[in-house]
Amino acid sequence: MPSPIPSPAPAGNHPADSLIANIRRVFIGEESAVRLAATTLLARGHLLIEDVPGIGKTLLGVALARSIDASFKRIQFTNDLLPSDILGLSIFNPETRGFEFRRGPIFNQIILADEINRTTPKTQSALLEAMSDLRVTVDGQTYPLPVPFMIIATQNPIEYHGTFPLPEAQLDRFLIRLKIGYPSRSDEARIIRGADYYEQAQVLPPALTAADVVALQRAVDAVRLDDALLGYILDLVQETRASRAIKLGVSPRGALLLRRASQAYALTFGRDYVTPDDIQAVAVPVLAHRLIIDSQSYGLVRIHESDALIDEILHRVAVPL
Repeated sequence: MPSPIPSPAPAGNHPADSLIANIRRVFIGEESAVRLAATTLLARGHLLIEDVPGIGKTLLGVALARSIDASFKRIQFTNDLLPSDILGLSIFNPETRGFEFRRGPIFNQIILADEINRTTPKTQSALLEAMSDLRVTVDGQTYPLPVPFMIIATQNPIEYHGTFPLPEAQLDRFLIRLKIGYPSRSDEARIIRGADYYEQAQVLPPALTAADVVALQRAVDAVRLDDALLGYILDLVQETRASRAIKLGVSPRGALLLRRASQAYALTFGRDYVTPDDIQAVAVPVLAHRLIIDSQSYGLVRIHESDALIDEILHRVAVPL
């Protein structure tokens, strides 16, 4: 039997507060990681959790998925996984003498793609249409996906044996790349002394319904972004294109996603307007994985180099008053 789930942390009146508090019942760590995960969901985006083993990547993904009353499927990615294992396939029915489409696990609202970089590029690419267009095409037939729809992918950035790095086109489909980081000493003590939080996450009761999530996603579009802050976003993006250390800067789509993420991040605090702090909080998670770095000019480890460049730009670009 699963251990008792801790009581939820005190939450405010906004539905986003309830979502974040519910996840934190089982995820012990920085609230910023939970808030960025919630931001991705509210912004209609997809989340890539990239960090070292044992940090709680899968736990965070499961907790987020279980916190909304939506259909959920975890897919363990391996090197023998086929596109049809994700999308489904057409099977001949001898009774009707015709082919019938058997839907794969992609036809759920929340998909946890665990260790996504352990599968081949061909299988990785099977997710592209789903992530960008909310539909899949099999044997020339197009099928819509349920709403809300979100892919939460995890990967280990330091283990290369038996892995296939995500190509730039695949990385660009993720709104946010999140690094959880090591817990504080006090949080790690809670983890060691506590129950099996992953086991608890499997039976975590939802805090929101799927309809609640759709309503919050629509509310994100109404969050106000002043012209001065729009100019700030454009300044940040332009700096990525001007840097000598960057071969390819942020695209207009990246700028659009930074705006949407800033709006969603503001909504997680119950605000209907964006502040410079909101933009700065999501800039690295939204922009860093969209850069192509000039390795001859910049010699840091890959997981940190693009983050450091965005941090430099944030310190260099003037914040509107």
